Amino acid sequence: MKLGLINSAWAQAGRDTAWGIQKTKEIGFDTIDLFADPLDLEIQERQLIRRECERLDLPIVSLCCVATGLVDFNPSVQRFHVDRVTQYLELAYEYSAKNVLLVLGEYIWNREVIRPEDQWGFAIENCQRLGDYAAELGIQIALELEPFPLSLINSVETMVRFIDDVDHDAVRANIDVSHLCLAQVPAEEVKRLKGKAIHVHISDCDGKVHGDLPPGRGVVQFEPYLREIAQLGLSGAISIELEYSPEPDQIESWVAEAYSATRRLMKSCGLSES
Repeated sequence: MKLGLINSAWAQAGRDTAWGIQKTKEIGFDTIDLFADPLDLEIQERQLIRRECERLDLPIVSLCCVATGLVDFNPSVQRFHVDRVTQYLELAYEYSAKNVLLVLGEYIWNREVIRPEDQWGFAIENCQRLGDYAAELGIQIALELEPFPLSLINSVETMVRFIDDVDHDAVRANIDVSHLCLAQVPAEEVKRLKGKAIHVHISDCDGKVHGDLPPGRGVVQFEPYLREIAQLGLSGAISIELEYSPEPDQIESWVAEAYSATRRLMKSCGLSES
């Protein structure tokens, strides 16, 4: 598999887009994922991203989209978020990306007042609609498992059930290794995602709180998860997701550390192409 980086690693340290893309290539990454909202992108930035990635031969694999309003009980809010995700799909098409990484919302009001099955149904209906458009564009949607108690998809069990309920080839799963650890999902559960997963996120954590650290700085036992992922036969990318560096002015070494550690893990688990 290819090794990529989500470009939010650079933005959180206050570095500009072009600088981040160039550093991503310089460190050695094969691909890049974008955390960029098409509703906030100025046309200059939109074109700069495409030009720089093409110039550096750094393919864009995924666009990260958080659309918690897809499960809101207000129809107008749902419509807005369907339209917003549609624009992510169109931007992914423009950039020749493979997928839009989609984060769904959570059950509100402690799963009271609004029936949980109704929110689940909103998500299914909207993902089917978005899946139809994604398929027209030749793109897929990769759903992220969130390790929080009220998240709609917070376990392999709920991921499998959701994908089966949507029943759409364009709506698949993302595997986030850190999230699996935080949700206390055993590595052997990953095999249930065979034929359903298309993309992978990797980072470390302290085992208690969402952290997105470079591998080796937390408690995640990566090898069992990565060996299971290797058995899925995925042809896409593993993308490193990093949150805030304790030393923002040292962000290059923070990203380079994550790159080197992940390359070693991929090689040892049979996931590296080199």
